Amino acid sequence: MIKGKKERIKMRHRRILRKMLSGKKDNPRLLVRKSLKHIYAVLIDDQKGQVITSVVTNPKTIPAAKDAGRLLAEKALKAGYKEVVFDRGGYLYHGKVKALAEAARAAGLKF
Repeated sequence: MIKGKKERIKMRHRRILRKMLSGKKDNPRLLVRKSLKHIYAVLIDDQKGQVITSVVTNPKTIPAAKDAGRLLAEKALKAGYKEVVFDRGGYLYHGKVKALAEAARAAGLKF
């Protein structure tokens, strides 16, 4: 049994990546990362290995995650991307990750 929280996140992330989760030219990968102070949301084109756009929250709260999702969706739509592949980075789809994803969907992104 895996004991640590970070170890559980790594195991979930490996399991997700086994399903061949990757961003393409038409629909990039929306990656969500969390640190102790911030939430990072990044659009990545894996074929080119380039970051298209990114958003960082200042406080790590649910309202800040909603704002980040909305802002990232606006940037993605402005860049011409309507569909993305959602990579939650091994985190559970709950709380801040869920708030970010639902705000991005409400702003017009499809995933």
